[in-house]
Amino acid sequence: MKLTMAALLTAPALAQDVRPNDVKQERRDLRGDRRDIRQDRRDIRQDTQDIRDDRRDLSADRRELAADRKAGDKDAVKGDLKDIRADAKDLRKDRRDRRQDRRDLRQDRRDLKADQAAK
Repeated sequence: MKLTMAALLTAPALAQDVRPNDVKQERRDLRGDRRDIRQDRRDIRQDTQDIRDDRRDLSADRRELAADRKAGDKDAVKGDLKDIRADAKDLRKDRRDRRQDRRDLRQDRRDLKADQAAK
């Protein structure tokens, strides 16, 4: 059965996407890589904000500690030291998270570049 050019250009055929599956998949991969990059950038911004907040908390806790030591309140000093340790731990965790998000961003950029080169 021979298909004529007119038969290929009928309305139902035009309504369908006639690209080969590999082209569709490449486009999906590129979209996914771009989406990953956007998400990684959002994560980095959020982690940077968390780090900033943790630094503020740590600074405030240190001021409280100094005031409590000056006042001689030993129970408050213990509580402040506990708060400082917890805030320092949060700060380290957020820095690790941001470092990992930066690695993810670099890898996603590499993936996008490789997918674009393969296209």
